[in-house]
Amino acid sequence: MDIKTRLQHTFALQKADRPPILGGWLAAPNHVQALTGCSEDEYYDDPYRWGIAAEHMLGSDALVGVFEPKVRGGYRIVDEETLAERALYTVESMLEGIRQQPDVDEIRASFDEEAEYACFAAELEKHQADCGEIVWCPAYWDIIPIALWYGTYGYETAFCALALHTDQYRKLIRTSAETARQKATLLGRAVRDGLHPAAVLTGEDICSQRGPMVSPKFLRKEYWPLIEYAWEPLKTAGVKIVWHCDGDVRPLLPDILASGADGLQGFQRECGLELEWIVDLRTRTGNPLLIFGPMEVVTKFRNGTPADIRQEVHHSMELCRNKAALTFFTSNTITPDIPLENVKTYWQAVHESRW
Repeated sequence: MDIKTRLQHTFALQKADRPPILGGWLAAPNHVQALTGCSEDEYYDDPYRWGIAAEHMLGSDALVGVFEPKVRGGYRIVDEETLAERALYTVESMLEGIRQQPDVDEIRASFDEEAEYACFAAELEKHQADCGEIVWCPAYWDIIPIALWYGTYGYETAFCALALHTDQYRKLIRTSAETARQKATLLGRAVRDGLHPAAVLTGEDICSQRGPMVSPKFLRKEYWPLIEYAWEPLKTAGVKIVWHCDGDVRPLLPDILASGADGLQGFQRECGLELEWIVDLRTRTGNPLLIFGPMEVVTKFRNGTPADIRQEVHHSMELCRNKAALTFFTSNTITPDIPLENVKTYWQAVHESRW
């Protein structure tokens, strides 16, 4: 079975020859260099090119992106400058920025779908050409409204504004829902045109390891209805939507699935997210879940042996058999301290597997 057919079958909840494997979260320049044979200078001159080359060496079926470090010698996509920019915001400056933003009607009126789609389609075609036989299947974090906004304004400022100025803060969520729906419109159209697979990874980190960072009651009133609004073009196009689960999302899983999510990705066992019971969950229409996972990167991938990795691959397949559609993926990024031997064993074990 070729890669596209394997992905099509799996995303349609049909049986393929083996589970596909997603790449793109290889945030380990040392491993990319070892896999491709490029030098450190070559890597940092073009991390995108060498990141794709490493995925070819491993044997990925699809990519959700390519990690490009923010600074030479690093591996993260944020740096001290990014964090310093967030620290400059105060509640007052954040509120002033909200007042200056266009409202929903203005955002809606300024949307030129044809022009936006031409650029969007051209970008997809470029990335697919760069990837060769690997399918470009990027994550889109902007097809949902943003609930918490700490990524822009910092934790303290964002949460203080939410608590003290809820009415003004609500505008941020509602306007981001409108831009999210516009991006979803473009993506749904690209899926219908055959430029993108019929599944997409998205989500927002709204939970810590202790649970939701804000009241689930607030989210049910202000956030999840707007998620449904933003996703409507994707649901109409038959796109499977997979939600990124970071932290302890157990209290929010009913809301995530009720809003229209078709699958889940991530699963930190240390937070109680275990595939053993997740595979029994169903979508709001009663379908099995599309699973992106479940290889967690905190313990077993970092500290286990190659034999442990193989066992995890086989165990995951058995858990999902006849219960959920499985696409192998990591719970989060593969960092430089994860042994390369475990990384290669993971990909090899999936390639050797058969349903």
